[in-house]
Amino acid sequence: MKSRLAIGLILLMVLVLPYRAPAEETKPSENLPLLVEAALANNPEVKASEARWEMFRNRVAQAGALEDPMVMLKLQSYLIRDPFDSRRDPMSQRVIGISQQLPFWGKRDLMAEVASKEAEALKWQVEERKLELARMVKETYYQIFMTDKELEIVEKNIRIMDDFIALAETKYSVGQGAQQDVFKSQAERSKMFSMKITLEQRRRTLQATLNTLLFRPAETPVGKIADFELKPFTWSPEQLRAMAGENRPMLKSLRAQIEKGEAGHRLAEKEFYPDVNLSFEYMQRDPIDDMEVGDDMYSAGLTFNLPIQRERRHAMVRESTAEIAMATAELNTVTNSINFGIADNLAQLEQREKLVKLFRTGIIPQAEQSLESATIGYRVNKVDFLTLLDNRLTLYNLEREYYESQAEYQMRLAQLEALVGKELQE
Repeated sequence: MKSRLAIGLILLMVLVLPYRAPAEETKPSENLPLLVEAALANNPEVKASEARWEMFRNRVAQAGALEDPMVMLKLQSYLIRDPFDSRRDPMSQRVIGISQQLPFWGKRDLMAEVASKEAEALKWQVEERKLELARMVKETYYQIFMTDKELEIVEKNIRIMDDFIALAETKYSVGQGAQQDVFKSQAERSKMFSMKITLEQRRRTLQATLNTLLFRPAETPVGKIADFELKPFTWSPEQLRAMAGENRPMLKSLRAQIEKGEAGHRLAEKEFYPDVNLSFEYMQRDPIDDMEVGDDMYSAGLTFNLPIQRERRHAMVRESTAEIAMATAELNTVTNSINFGIADNLAQLEQREKLVKLFRTGIIPQAEQSLESATIGYRVNKVDFLTLLDNRLTLYNLEREYYESQAEYQMRLAQLEALVGKELQE
């Protein structure tokens, strides 16, 4: 009788007292802002995007620059029978010339504007990639938090199942319990141990995911995630939509693409006008004996192309028009997606906040009391073993859903921040 009472008291203490990891297993808590900062500084995809933007940024000066002038050197009107004697014919001369291609007025500025808007669009795509990377780091961070909490719950349940096994064996040994209760409790413990193995594997996968985002070895240890309290969310849908319109890099990128298409349209219309080539030549002649010839000469010229291939130019105009329409449609699509994402995430945040409060203040304390009552009832043969296990499983699921709601709230907040392009909580 005393042994059964002692086991019952130990079991109740296990149920009431929260699980504490052994001191030697405690690791320093990870700092989320530092993790995000490290990812933005080291992630190779971000660096590749920045290099690509730098590449296109340097095309702006190239696009608006004049073509190099052409220098000409030639021997003109020399006789074949004496190809190096400039005094055999009065028309023999040495010529030096220079020419410069000049695009039609306004083309250079438009070409530079097209290149500038393209580089600007890529610049905002880099910022969009950083936003996406920060979201992925935050989501992985809170998934690790949830996994660690589930591991703690499972480990606590394994210890409790050990006490259940001892209690069931004691009752069976004195003829007050069934042998199947022992087997059932052992099977439940094995299931819990299987869950622990699965959670440990998931933890390693999430650790590798986080380390990959931070561009460090996949095996780098990731410490525990500190507990946190949900902060009240005060932003309205209208404020969030306005914030997204002002800050979201993807919207800025698409607006730059529209402006690029408009500049390209004006440039295509300029193609209906000719470009100009200016040239100047100086011709030096040698005197021939006593002939009064040999004066030097010069020539100046103006040439231009004839823009008669009008169908090709009309196609350029249509291409730029289609580019504007495509970018405008994409802008509207992203805006529509942002509006839906804001509404959906706000609803999810509200739901998760309510669930966390309900679990913490009502459901979980009630489930703990129910389990304590079932434990006492089983000890005095008023409750069967299956009822006891059912109460334990109910409490396990509720604790898991509590931490899942906490993590999901923070992940939804991270998604909302990525949608509007700005941090919403310190």
